[in-house]
Formats: sequence, C-alpha cells, structure tokens
Amino acid sequence: MRTVTATAAAVTVVLAAGAASVAAGRFASDAALKAPPGRPLPTEPRLTLHSMAAGRVTLTRHLASLRPGTYGLSGDDGHAVVGQVLGSASPSADTVVRRLERVTYGTPEPGDKVWFSPQVHVGNPGDALGLEYVEADVPGELGALPAWFVPAARDTWVITVHGLGTTREHPMNVMRFLNGHQFPVLDLAYRGDPGAPRPPDGLGHLGETEWRDLDAAIRYAVRYGAEEVVLYGWSTGATMALRAAAYSALRERISGLILDSPVLDWETTLRALATARHTPSALLPLAVRAAQGRTGLHGDRIRRTADPGRLGVPTLLLHGPGDTVAPWGPSRRLARLRPDLVTLHTVADAPHAAMWNADPARYEETLRRFLTPLM
Repeated sequence: MRTVTATAAAVTVVLAAGAASVAAGRFASDAALKAPPGRPLPTEPRLTLHSMAAGRVTLTRHLASLRPGTYGLSGDDGHAVVGQVLGSASPSADTVVRRLERVTYGTPEPGDKVWFSPQVHVGNPGDALGLEYVEADVPGELGALPAWFVPAARDTWVITVHGLGTTREHPMNVMRFLNGHQFPVLDLAYRGDPGAPRPPDGLGHLGETEWRDLDAAIRYAVRYGAEEVVLYGWSTGATMALRAAAYSALRERISGLILDSPVLDWETTLRALATARHTPSALLPLAVRAAQGRTGLHGDRIRRTADPGRLGVPTLLLHGPGDTVAPWGPSRRLARLRPDLVTLHTVADAPHAAMWNADPARYEETLRRFLTPLM
C-alpha cells in the first residue's frame, strides 16, 4: 500500500510539474503572440522622467535614453516627442537631457514612468500632419479593416502596414514624405488592431495569417485606381509584405517592397521577447513549442517566404545590428544573395522598427533613391 501511495504521489508531482511547464511556456509565448498594439514591447525599458522644462526633458540615463534621433516618449497618460541628446546639459551622471520637441497630449510629471516609441505622431493624418485623408473600410476575410487613405497624383500606391507594439499611427512618420512625392498612401489597420476584427483565437501570428489582410488592401487599391503598389512594412508588417509578394493573386501588381526591421526568424524574435519578460532560458524551448501548438507557426514557412530565389521585385531593406527583436542577419543574407534586387540600408544605433527615428533625413533620402525608379 505504501508503494502504491508513493508511486501515486510521484506521478502527481510529475504531472503538476508538467502542467506548470506548459503554463510557463504559454505565458512566455504571450510576449509575442499577445503583444498589444500601441504598447511597448518588453524589450523597451521604462525610464523615470525627472523634469520637463522649456525645450528640455531630463530622463534616467540608460542606453535607451542615449539613442540618437527623434522618438515618441510615451507614458500611461501622455505622449511627447523628443529629439537629440543635449550633451552638456545633464545635471547629474545618472540622467540624460534631450531636446523636447513638443508635448502631444497629457501633462507629464516628474516621477512618471515613460518609454521610447518609434511612433512620433498621434491621431490621424489630418490632425497630426495637416494632410487631406479619407477614412476607408477595406473588406477583409474577417470583416471591415479600417484604413487611412491619403490621396495623391501617382497611380502607384504605397500600402503601409505596421508591426509589433505599434499601430497604424507609426507609418505617419513617413507619410508626409510619401505625400510630398505624390504617392497615394493606404495605411492599414489589420486583425487585432483597434477597430479591426479580432483574430479567431485572439492571438497574433507574426504575419503568418495577417498577410491576408494586406492582400485585401492590395485588392482594394487596385479596385480604386492603383495600377501598381509598393508594399511598405515594419517588423511583422514587413513579413506580411513578403508573404503577399509571394502568394497574393495580385502579386504582379506589386512593383516594390520596403521592409523595415523585418521579422524573418520568428523563433528568435519570440525568444527575445520572452527573455525580456525574464523567462528563464530553460523555458524558452517551451515557449517556442507553445507558440507552434497555439498558432501552427513553423519556421520553415517564414524562411520560404524570404527565400532569395522567390524574390521578384526591387526590395529595400532597412535594418541594423541594434535590433534585439528581429536579428538583422537574415536581412544581410537576403541582400548578399540577391544584389540584383535588394538594397540594404544599415542603421547602426536604432532599436526594432525605429530605423527612421535614428536619422530621419538619411532614411528619407534612401527612400527617395529607391522609389524614384518606381514613380
């Protein structure tokens, strides 16, 4: 009887440990599969706002607060835009002073926790940029997808699609540039975004299923006058653009791809986000398996999408070694193997999906050079 009891207890412990491991794997995989739009990724540190005065903001000294460029500075109750570090202005060794460009909304207070965001603009293209725009509903397989359409003269449209941790406000960083060069812009919200249909399982699929919403946007653009389209995606939005270029029934209408910080190795991205959530390294394989089981994701599908042999249109890759979410190794490989079609613009000191923020002028000049032959 004692033997039976001991065996039952051992089995119970093993089952409990197994259940706990499965639960831990699911929780860790949530870092990528349930990344809420418009909220910071776990890789983005929270900083303390120490003070804000005319044209200056003082923040905790951190590698993040020392980044070059222009960023959104977000908090739970406000948003501002900050520019370059003011090198000689720091009042202590533990703080950094940056140029305060503007406070978009809210009243930031000393002691607030804030984080850097690639989203510089808030609102819509009219209020944020002064651009004429139309609220559009793109018919998708799960329902209507909200989009902003900014009209212009050319018959080549640019369809923009954001990625992890951002919303359709993110592409407004380059919308004034695109409008100035007379490209109509269709800026898409897709499944899981505010105002868009919820995915059936409530999870993000890192572009694996979301690309079909981008395909719907291509159909919409062609229906309303686009002769050709350029797909412009950030992060998982770039992954969606690659999949659409490979599988869309209208792929012959795609004349170019612009891929900023593309997620080309979803397992590495998931591990990075789970690690930033303080997941023990021993549980990272469980997080990957949990993601596979919950979504059907398999690395070979994304790798097939980014197969250099499948690429058929001019492609601009904007990426760099500072991206800890989507490694830039696959981007370098793609550029090396297809120099006939791929241009790689390397950005040294920018986090994920913030290549524009690090040096807007240089980034936009690279865009201009790439888009000129496609006009």
